[in-house]
Amino acid sequence: MTWGEPGGDAARWRRGRSLPPAVRRLVQEALPPEALAVLSGPVGEAVAQAAGYAGRALSDNTRRAYESDWRAFCAWCEAGGIAPLPASPVVVAGHLASLARTLGRSGLRRRLAAIAHQHRQAGHPWETRHPAITATMRGILATHGKPARPAAALTSAEVKRLLAACGTDTAGYRDRALLLLGFAGALRRSEIVGIDREHLRFTSEGMTVFIPRSKRDQEGEGATIGIPRGLNPLSCPARAMEEWLRRTRIEWGPVFRRLSPSGALEDRLSPQGVWKILRKRAELARLTVDETERLSPHGLRAGFITEAYLKGALDEQVMHHARQKSLATTQGYRRRAKITRDSPARLLDL
Repeated sequence: MTWGEPGGDAARWRRGRSLPPAVRRLVQEALPPEALAVLSGPVGEAVAQAAGYAGRALSDNTRRAYESDWRAFCAWCEAGGIAPLPASPVVVAGHLASLARTLGRSGLRRRLAAIAHQHRQAGHPWETRHPAITATMRGILATHGKPARPAAALTSAEVKRLLAACGTDTAGYRDRALLLLGFAGALRRSEIVGIDREHLRFTSEGMTVFIPRSKRDQEGEGATIGIPRGLNPLSCPARAMEEWLRRTRIEWGPVFRRLSPSGALEDRLSPQGVWKILRKRAELARLTVDETERLSPHGLRAGFITEAYLKGALDEQVMHHARQKSLATTQGYRRRAKITRDSPARLLDL
């Protein structure tokens, strides 16, 4: 009896559990045929759990993005009468070439990552650095590439302008707390909306925020950061958060929630909701950014790191607070922050 024989115990178990292709392939290669029947028992339960954990290896946002990109690739292949899986490197290179005028640098790289991920999940070999793919990518970027537009760093000066555009209604109190926490905590937007009331602790000195999961912490180890009380009550993150929680009487669950037209609390705010809030407040504040940059919620995080470096913060302080794993990433922000202040052009007699 082998895994996949009609009527076999393992086959019946598989139909009930529906293991992902990559896990099913691993099982087939790792166990002899006579041992596969045990998968209908406790071992099978364990393998099913392993499949579930494997399916959560990517963040929800990344998984959704990959699924969207993979559907687009499949549609392109089907229109050309080509099987999308497995796809030869030449076919993948052709797909990238077809997108050269519509997708930017990051979009092309994400599409390539999605195709690679799907092949690996299905157990097909994938050569990331295949000459056909790398040469095509270099040619596309050389011909159509545009300079990357980083998120504009929103420092305390810009954040205070955004706060001034927040009114005294329920949405205003929510947005004030959200912007200040995102800035002072150097939080990503997925981290902002993932905060629950149970993750916050208030003291006379400020507050602590537990971040259960983040982009660089897919294992879910979590991290706790401290945010002291500010000198100005109008821009103090801890006071803004306390006021938001007091007015809404949120005692458990999501801290930042969608609001009905009448201002009633609804379910958890989405990462896209953070972007909509920032755009709305920026429009009201008439806040614009340089055309070489873009307005983005990531600007709150970039602004914190930029301002911290300009005020003399050390690498290890920034890395710990921003939960950065790579010193190279941290130093990239530092170079960006000091590019004007430390320019040798200041020594010229101009």
